[in-house]
Amino acid sequence: MSVNANQLRGSIGVVGIVFLVVAAASPLTTVAGSLPVMIALGNGAGAPLTYVIAALVLLVFSVGYATMSAAVTDTGAFYTYVTKGLGSSVGVGAAGLAVFAYTTVQAGVYGLAANTIQSLVVKYGGPDLPWWVWAFVLMAVVGLVGYRNIDVGTKVLGVLLVLEFIAIVALSVAVFSKGGAHGVDFDSFTPDAFFSASPGIAMMFAIGSFMGFEATAIYSEEARNPKRTVPVATYAAIIVIGVLYAVASWAVVLAFGSDRVAAAAAADTAGLTFDAAALYLSPAAADAMAIMLVTSLFATLLAFHSAISRYVLALARKGFAPQRLAAIHHRHGSPHAGSLLQSASAFVVVGIFAIVGADPVLQLFTWMSGVAIVAILVLMVLTSVAIIVYFHRTSSDNRWWHTRIAPLLGSLGLIAITALVVDNFTTLIGGSDTIANVFLAGVAVVFLVGVVAGKIVAGRRAGAEPQKIEPQNVEPENVERTPSTS
Repeated sequence: MSVNANQLRGSIGVVGIVFLVVAAASPLTTVAGSLPVMIALGNGAGAPLTYVIAALVLLVFSVGYATMSAAVTDTGAFYTYVTKGLGSSVGVGAAGLAVFAYTTVQAGVYGLAANTIQSLVVKYGGPDLPWWVWAFVLMAVVGLVGYRNIDVGTKVLGVLLVLEFIAIVALSVAVFSKGGAHGVDFDSFTPDAFFSASPGIAMMFAIGSFMGFEATAIYSEEARNPKRTVPVATYAAIIVIGVLYAVASWAVVLAFGSDRVAAAAAADTAGLTFDAAALYLSPAAADAMAIMLVTSLFATLLAFHSAISRYVLALARKGFAPQRLAAIHHRHGSPHAGSLLQSASAFVVVGIFAIVGADPVLQLFTWMSGVAIVAILVLMVLTSVAIIVYFHRTSSDNRWWHTRIAPLLGSLGLIAITALVVDNFTTLIGGSDTIANVFLAGVAVVFLVGVVAGKIVAGRRAGAEPQKIEPQNVEPENVERTPSTS
């Protein structure tokens, strides 16, 4: 049987895809990194309910998303679905948003990971090297793994995720079994807790914690029975992430008390989760979690690297990127050309922040994550609308809940969340209206440039199509006839 040279190969099952998605969500990074900030700057003890609400909105969105994945199998995911529903030009704009979002958030994670490694190395007596040295070392390792077959990434992520789950579950069990600081209560799941302080900032971090679940469809070409695997993996990933974060954040809240956790997070944001681990497990366990945070960040980097390289592959296949980027490695079966391009783009973004002397966490990680969250939210709204339009036009699936009602409800929920995020965006990036407006305008510009580029390419294709000429029984002139042998 012949194999398409540009066709990805693999046999990833539901568990493998869920591993990749949860890795992109980075459980330990969320629980030890984002959650303390979410509690300190957001709605304090209301963080657990925020995760539940975010998961419910994404589950409703995923109904249409999973239905679309069963109808359309392609590694482009959001890009492909928007193209099918809203046209190729808008699809290219969506692809631009996706690549922009994943590239920016990955660059931000390089900053956080490098800063974490630097601190650990110095703590244990190693050399005090600049953070960007560790960032470039990480890039080299991630680039090597991404260049090879995705199955290598699945195995690596599987081991790392098991360790993360053990650490998070152990901390949660310890807190609940010891009754927390003042006993187990359900204050975190009340409306008053959710709407306290700044719920918009909390929702921003909650949605950001789910980034990467799109990977369920991105790996459709490499999945066993994608029409079943992708929908099941999508629902499973969102539920696993939502439950894990809600329970873990509830445990952290109880560890300090619902009425005191916000103050504790403000006093020691970076150490909040590790302090809880030292108190309810042991100081050694807290140190182990700090080390595992590095592996969690590595898993995130690898998952985003894989997602970006596959988006580039999808664009190149459609003619919206150089054809050489559609190449599949003859031995590894991986999108190696897109992988190399992604490594180069990460090098440039991180390099710019390093040259100007930016802080790797407060600026590189925080700013890039904020921009990425806005871009992804806009992309998901476009996808919901595209799903409704696609099934209305094709009538290939007449289930109203799956193709109309759920996508509509999902889009309304996402629009409401986007409004909350934009309203709090200035706070996220440090209080500068100018920088906030520049970044938000950048998201819009990326989308519009993609749409315009899509129209230009489509126009050139239409003009380049050869005119069909009907064959005629007229002997061409100036052609020497072959002598008859009869």
